[in-house]
Amino acid sequence: MGNHLTEMAPTASSFLPHFQALHVVVVGLDSAGKTSLLYRLKFKEFVQSVPTKGFNTEKIRVPLGGSRVITFQVWDVGGQEKLRPLWRSYTRRTDGLVFVVDAAEAERLEEAKVELHRISRASDNQGVPVLVLANKQDQPGALSAAEVEKRLAVRELAAATLTHVQGCSAVDGLGLQPGLERLYEMIIKRKKAARAGKKRR
Repeated sequence: MGNHLTEMAPTASSFLPHFQALHVVVVGLDSAGKTSLLYRLKFKEFVQSVPTKGFNTEKIRVPLGGSRVITFQVWDVGGQEKLRPLWRSYTRRTDGLVFVVDAAEAERLEEAKVELHRISRASDNQGVPVLVLANKQDQPGALSAAEVEKRLAVRELAAATLTHVQGCSAVDGLGLQPGLERLYEMIIKRKKAARAGKKRR
């Protein structure tokens, strides 16, 4: 799945004025379609990929209506079991988490649930907004976003964690734009709340 490999994990990104750039990390089990989703966003077309051995990183520009465009610096991290302990190196102080699941592979959702709860409850990720992408909606038998939300027990994540579950497809791009718009809204809401909290101190 990837060809942008380095030996260094990303450093924590600073909060830029006017929310011009946001740091987002994409994780999920192997074969969930993370890199295909990343390339769909980047190149506006479906790209068949191979399993990521490390990570990919791309800058994604997403229009938000009118003339507004937001830039996401996206880190796509391999999902093989041996790589999952490394996720925290990439998610430390990230602005948002995108957790991708294969909605057509119901038998792995329990495994995905365990990993989602583990990474979102890590000390460095407390309160980080989580967008769950229920990928492969183009395939027969794919579970709906509502069913994926239930199977992953998304509402059982920490009360302070803003979440949204969005059905999508890397093949035709279905659901990606509204999903990222919702992630942006959650990130901004959290940043504004944090700034307001500092002013009250």
